[in-house]
Amino acid sequence: MTSDTYYSNGNEVQLFEQAYRQRLPVMLTGPTGCGKTRLVEHMGVLLRRPVVTISCHDDLTSSDLVGRFMVTGGDVVWTDGPLTRAVKAGAICYLDEVVEARHDSLAILHSLTDHRRSLYLDRAGEVVQAPESFMLVCSYNPAYRSSLKELKPSFRQRFVTLPMAYLPPDREAEVIVAEAAVDPAVARRLVACATAIRTADEAFHFEPPSTRVLVTAAHLVAAGASELDAAEACILAPLSSDGAVTDGLREVAVASLAPADTPNSAR
Repeated sequence: MTSDTYYSNGNEVQLFEQAYRQRLPVMLTGPTGCGKTRLVEHMGVLLRRPVVTISCHDDLTSSDLVGRFMVTGGDVVWTDGPLTRAVKAGAICYLDEVVEARHDSLAILHSLTDHRRSLYLDRAGEVVQAPESFMLVCSYNPAYRSSLKELKPSFRQRFVTLPMAYLPPDREAEVIVAEAAVDPAVARRLVACATAIRTADEAFHFEPPSTRVLVTAAHLVAAGASELDAAEACILAPLSSDGAVTDGLREVAVASLAPADTPNSAR
């Protein structure tokens, strides 16, 4: 399975392409590991555009995005940031987990998300006009963001929003088989385990297991680990440090995985 392989879960590919053709920015929403980044990578291949990914965080400043003056060889020269480079190259600029960025840093994006499609470099005294091939894409997980970290409605409304979710169980199992080359029955049991835990998430309020961690668990199984050992290491352990919660989740996992596998793992 190549890195640009993408399993659609609706009409998100078509809507993404239509937004690109109309030069509209896109906001991808959905749980962690449901395929948002994979979709952007896939669309970069499909649209034949490079993808510049920026991982957002609390300390991300507007200068980190657009660039700054730096001393080079005794001279002070302007150095473009990743956003500026993406605009000039006509790339797809992907801001991952944009909700983690400071609001004042995101203000620099406003002129790129409306009719102006321009990036203002105030310190450099330059205005960069985005070519038709440039596209701005952001993503975040609305269900698990902190109450102190919310995107302003005025910012969200600048984007075409594409809600995403986990694949149906049979499709998710196909992804695991393709990525990790495990038996389809193993993949189905891992998906059943994750589905049960995602349902339990409504009571425990933790980040649910993603397709990504299921693929990681499947890789361990392919290497010889038991299904329960792989599930404990890749699915259960990252979810919670609360022993009682972990014990409860382990019972869910045991019930979902192969009965023959349990005695070898429950030690």
